Amino acid sequence: MARLYAGSAPSIVPRSVLRALAAAAGLAAMTAALMPQAAAQAQWPVKPMRIVVPVVPGSFTDVVARGLAADMGESLGQSVLVENRAGAGTTIGAATVAKSSPDGYTLLMTENSFSIAPALYGKQMTYDPVRDFQPVTLIAEAPTVWFSRLEFAARSPKDLVQLARSRPGEVTFATGGNGTSSHLAAELFIDRNKLKMVHVPFKGVAGSIAEIVAGRVDVGTSSIASAAGPIQAGRMRALAVTGKERNPLLPEVPTFAESGFGDYDMPIWFGIIGPAGLPAERLDRLHAEIVRAAGRPRLRDLFAAQGARSLLVPPPAFTKRVHAEIAQWREVIPRVGIRPD
Repeated sequence: MARLYAGSAPSIVPRSVLRALAAAAGLAAMTAALMPQAAAQAQWPVKPMRIVVPVVPGSFTDVVARGLAADMGESLGQSVLVENRAGAGTTIGAATVAKSSPDGYTLLMTENSFSIAPALYGKQMTYDPVRDFQPVTLIAEAPTVWFSRLEFAARSPKDLVQLARSRPGEVTFATGGNGTSSHLAAELFIDRNKLKMVHVPFKGVAGSIAEIVAGRVDVGTSSIASAAGPIQAGRMRALAVTGKERNPLLPEVPTFAESGFGDYDMPIWFGIIGPAGLPAERLDRLHAEIVRAAGRPRLRDLFAAQGARSLLVPPPAFTKRVHAEIAQWREVIPRVGIRPD
């Protein structure tokens, strides 16, 4: 028994009560220490965020990132900065995010190249594309369009296949560069249909389109936004577009599915990916904020102008898609012999 004295009146307090009081005091101290941390969680974000873009400024990926950053910044009450880290087939920017803290303050705005890069760069990469990332939201996708010089004999995908099979190694195809999305879109179709065609790479789709218009290369591929102008002006001919339905930018151009090639699809997707280990509540919050931003006029009008459609696929489905594409390209790219420049 312990004795406590208040004036001259003694009282005796059991040791069990003293232990309970000490435990309560300790719990109170712990709770007080955790309160700022809990408050910070509830108030997140409490500092500026950044979206890393693994391509050069001015590209559609970059423009989408800046539109998203502006809307998210207004909604979250914090600055959202865009940081371009271009190079090495988008792997430099991706590596920056892979090494960042999984607190939701650093995100990657990327596209198909994220899924393509592992098959192209392999052991050169400093990160694991599956283990080191958490896909957040697939925001939108834009179709790929195949087009040809005006004098080219093939006027549809079926014509192209028949012509390429009758003249193996003679038909030429232009892309925006070795290992780019436009190159992979072409190689996937060529591989699926067991064709032999000659690749003519350029430094960007503008160069490839210029050569098609000039009549020096037979066919080419690019995003629909890049090719719509020359096609609408009658300077080259569209053969077909990828996707499940015709595109508003070129409503008269049939899809590959309509043309008898329903197993071929190569849209260019745009999405947000974070580092692995994002807390569930922040992952959910980020997805909700991106969905909200994509529904506002800024991004909605931007997608429409580019012939892109908003998808807003949540983390589980987006993760499944990214992992499936990584596996697909790891199988296709070595077989067709593509190597990065």
